[in-house]
Amino acid sequence: MPSNDARILLHAAVPTAAVGVIATVVSGVVAGGKGALGAVAGTLVVVLFMGIGLVVLQRTAKALPHLFQAMGLLLYVAQLLLLFTFLALFKDTTLFDFKAFAFTLLATTVVWVGGQARAYMKAKIMYVEPEKSGSKS
Repeated sequence: MPSNDARILLHAAVPTAAVGVIATVVSGVVAGGKGALGAVAGTLVVVLFMGIGLVVLQRTAKALPHLFQAMGLLLYVAQLLLLFTFLALFKDTTLFDFKAFAFTLLATTVVWVGGQARAYMKAKIMYVEPEKSGSKS
């Protein structure tokens, strides 16, 4: 993974994990063990989905740069639909506290998208490939 890609992943994943830890502690205090388990599950779902999405997006950008923007929009819509599907699937679960799961899912998703947007804005990614010094057209 090139350094820009790793940096973007790091700037999105670290704040998301920190919010997940805070959500786990708060959910554990408010809703007990099931609340903490719900918060951990929500954090893991977001980190997994968003991390895989970022890797797919970066590979698309390298292989098919003309599809980058369309792929990004499609990917974000697909990720949000997948997260809503998870919410619908686990709505009546007794494995963990659903409210802790849902609020953690929401909070970590917002933090991930914000961290990723901030990382892209701060990255100095060239949008035009510079010519090689030894090559002639």
